[in-house]
Amino acid sequence: MTEDRSVPNRTPESRPGRGQELEQQVISLASKNDRLAEALTSARQRIVDLQGQLDQVMRAPGTYGTFLSAYLEDREADVMLAGRKMRLAVAATLPLGAVRPGQEVRLNEQLAVVAAAGYEAVGDVAVVREILDGDRVLAAIRADDERVLRLAGPLLGTHLRLGDAVVADLRTGFATDLVQRSEIEDLILEEQPDTQYADIGGLDLQIEQIRDAIELPFTHPELYREHGLRPPKGVLLYGPPGTGKTLIARAVAHSLAQLAGGENGTSYFLNIKGPKLLNKFVGETERQIRVIFARARERASSGVPVIVFFDEMESLFRIRGAGVSSDVETTIVPQLLAEIDGVETLDNVVVIGASNREDMIDPAILRPGRLDLKIRIDRPDARGAVEIFSKYLTEDLPLHPAEVGAHGGDRAAAVRSMIEAAVERLYSTGDANRYLELTYADGTREVLFVKDFVSGALIANVVDRAKKSAIKDLLATGERGISRRHVLGALEQELRESEDLRSSTDPDQWSRITGRRGGRITHLRVLRSDDDAHASVVDSPSPRVGGSESAARAAQGIVDVELPEGVL
Repeated sequence: MTEDRSVPNRTPESRPGRGQELEQQVISLASKNDRLAEALTSARQRIVDLQGQLDQVMRAPGTYGTFLSAYLEDREADVMLAGRKMRLAVAATLPLGAVRPGQEVRLNEQLAVVAAAGYEAVGDVAVVREILDGDRVLAAIRADDERVLRLAGPLLGTHLRLGDAVVADLRTGFATDLVQRSEIEDLILEEQPDTQYADIGGLDLQIEQIRDAIELPFTHPELYREHGLRPPKGVLLYGPPGTGKTLIARAVAHSLAQLAGGENGTSYFLNIKGPKLLNKFVGETERQIRVIFARARERASSGVPVIVFFDEMESLFRIRGAGVSSDVETTIVPQLLAEIDGVETLDNVVVIGASNREDMIDPAILRPGRLDLKIRIDRPDARGAVEIFSKYLTEDLPLHPAEVGAHGGDRAAAVRSMIEAAVERLYSTGDANRYLELTYADGTREVLFVKDFVSGALIANVVDRAKKSAIKDLLATGERGISRRHVLGALEQELRESEDLRSSTDPDQWSRITGRRGGRITHLRVLRSDDDAHASVVDSPSPRVGGSESAARAAQGIVDVELPEGVL
């Protein structure tokens, strides 16, 4: 019997998992191949990076030089290198026309210029003494060392002024940057004031004097030349504190600006902070004074009026030889005299000084030909006080309805009534306003009242206090507006706190500070009412009085205080 050994037929349906298995193997191998390719690429990039780092580490050291000038046709440049001037080739990749004088450039090992860098940021400080032609300046490195420096790229085209400080690279002879010296800028407040003569009250006579002295030569120079007159170089405004000396100086600058160019005219007001000008280093104060006047000359050279204002002038320019611990004024005063004398060639610079101790200023400064005009700014009288009050207390302010209603709805009349009440309180000569009794060297006595201490600053502060009081009442009670009660209350508070009413232990010094004129004062006596018993007692010498007289004077509110004679 024959056995059938044939292999059975196997269709794809008989092995269904085989194709899927092969497909998964193909996908797995492709994924592994991708990961291997990524690893090879990363390794190749890492090798390249390492090679670059190795090349950088093994690179020959580069050199820096200072660019002087370029030769575009030859692709060459003059470079200062280690104190030597060299002409070097320039790489084709460097835009030679964009490199500026004074700029640092990088050189390769063959001393070819391959890249441009920045500018030297540090170096010696030099002060510009003179602007030379082209791109050069004469600068002082030290008092006895002057150099001609070339301006580097950042300074080319900038407006340098005499007295400006620059960074000097003495190896290459370039000035690379401008140094902002804060101590000079803080001393010179350069501004264009907006104060007008109409903003000043009670000083019409003084304003007329200063306008005649300063504005007439500016507006009619041909008449001054025809009559052989020389415009004044300077003006001294002196008088008690707070009477408007600084306001007048600002108004002069504003008026000169209008005369120079109408409403859009320009003038400069250099407000010198006198006490901050003093410096412990020898020669520094004199240098700063030179810078101030150099700035004034620079501004005036373009035809712009310049006011150089020295406030508290006695703090800088005291009588030479009057110093107790030092005599710095022996060099500061001559420096100012030299600068003022140098102003005579300028038509647009006016020096204005303000002081409440004119007796301490060196006479050489006050003589004719320097500060030609001396104007005393006195305390305002009652009429002047009304004008000053009207500058600060105006009808456009919020007024209390009761005040306006009491004057038939006339706001202007309500304001006038409040001002008149305040002025009447200030200028009354009743017992309530008696403040000081002065005894002179010849034995005569004088009683001073509150009106003898009034100033524009005091009046402005009274109005400010009244406004603050009205705001507090509005927040507390809901009643809006300034009333007579606010003004008079502010006035009483100001009279109690005003530093101007405080006397000194030295009557002679007190009389000079407060602007008293006349004989020498030997004694001060504070007259106080019973309501002011809490006020501080001011020590000052006074003559002895008997027991009964002392009791009588105490009943009248008069307090006698004695000091030894040595205090005088």
